[in-house]
Amino acid sequence: MTQPAPVGLLDTSVVVDLGVISPGALPTHPVISAIALVELSAGPAVAATEQARVDRQAVLQFAESSFDPLAFDAACARRFAGVASSLRSQGRKGRARGLDALIAATALAHDLPLFTCNEADFVGIAGLDVHSVPREERHP
Repeated sequence: MTQPAPVGLLDTSVVVDLGVISPGALPTHPVISAIALVELSAGPAVAATEQARVDRQAVLQFAESSFDPLAFDAACARRFAGVASSLRSQGRKGRARGLDALIAATALAHDLPLFTCNEADFVGIAGLDVHSVPREERHP
């Protein structure tokens, strides 16, 4: 098994499940994008139950206090064009998973591998180095 990259961009799915992911599956220096923070910020507002809202708020607060997110800047915007083109060539629309496409563009703009629990969301994006992160089983 190869060692993960020293620096890597975490997809929102990884941030949400950090408590059930083996540290060995993560980069030594994980970073997140502002887009992941967008997804995490929306989580408590759209939660179906009070417990889900509380849990999502805790994840958001952890992320805000633990990471300095990479901004979605002009370089990311330019890389988004390639992401959208890759998705379209596969018959997938960038808008269907728009935030994932923006996270992919951020990884490409910063030349970082992307670590995700949802590898299928990023399949076929040209130039993107995707690392699949397995979730460990949750124990009550």
